[in-house]
Amino acid sequence: MSARSKARRRALDILFEAEQRAVSPLEALKARREKTDTVVAPYSVDIIEGVMTQGEQIDEFLGTYSQGWTLDRMPAVDRMILRVGAWELLYNADVPDGVAVSEAVELAKMLSTDESPAFVNGLLGRLQQLKPTLLA
Repeated sequence: MSARSKARRRALDILFEAEQRAVSPLEALKARREKTDTVVAPYSVDIIEGVMTQGEQIDEFLGTYSQGWTLDRMPAVDRMILRVGAWELLYNADVPDGVAVSEAVELAKMLSTDESPAFVNGLLGRLQQLKPTLLA
C-alpha cells in the first residue's frame, strides 16, 4: 500500500471516528495523536482539513447526485469514503481524477459491503463527469 493510500485510510478512520463520537475531526485527530503512538501523515491532515473546509459543498453534491440515497441513509463508512474521494476529486489538483475515484473504490472494497464499491464508483464517476460545471 502506498504512503498516500495509507494516509487516505488514516484520514478516513479519523473522520469516521469523529462522526461516531460526535466530535470535530480535529478533536479526534488530537486525541489520536495524544493517546496512541499512531503517526498521522501530513497528507491525512490535509484530507481531514479539506473535508472539513469543503464539507458542506461536498455533502450537497453527494446528496444531489446519489440516486435513491440520502446522506443519512448511506452507511457511515460509505459516506466518509465518498467525502474523502469527492474532496480529492474536486479540490485536490495534485491527485488525478481517476486515482481519486479508484482509491475510494478500493477503500470501499476493503471496508464496506459488497455493493459499496459499485455505488462509490458510480457516484464519484458522476461527479467526475460534472466536475467542470460543479466548480464553475
